[in-house]
Amino acid sequence: MSFSIGFPNAAAVTIGGQSAATLKALNEASTEAADEALGETPTPGQVRTGTGAEATDQAQESGSTQSIAVQILLKRMQELQQQLREQQQQLAAAQAQTYPTPEAKTSAVMAIQGQVADTSGALLEVTGRLVTELAKGASSGTVVNTTA
Repeated sequence: MSFSIGFPNAAAVTIGGQSAATLKALNEASTEAADEALGETPTPGQVRTGTGAEATDQAQESGSTQSIAVQILLKRMQELQQQLREQQQQLAAAQAQTYPTPEAKTSAVMAIQGQVADTSGALLEVTGRLVTELAKGASSGTVVNTTA
């Protein structure tokens, strides 16, 4: 005799208050950020192997009191802030540049403004995640150094 258990609406299942899609996106973002931090950029078509123990060992060796998640989020926040500064410079340059038509200028400026908005949104999302992670650390009595 065999039994099977299923969920009628698997998309509604949450783990730790987060949906599976959110967890998958966070995992992918963390993996990408960790690869960038370690200087490893995966080539399309290649499968990433390993357990992530190397990053954990590096964090423990550095004597850091921050969790891996907080470290990755702080690094990602710095990257996004730098990207935002560069985009703001591009926007200023695009606004100062002369264009053949007003429509061309509007189009160029709006494209860069869209990029700035996307980066700002990503920065807000990372900030929210960082606050959540820091709150977890504070509630568990962990000391967190937030200077970046």
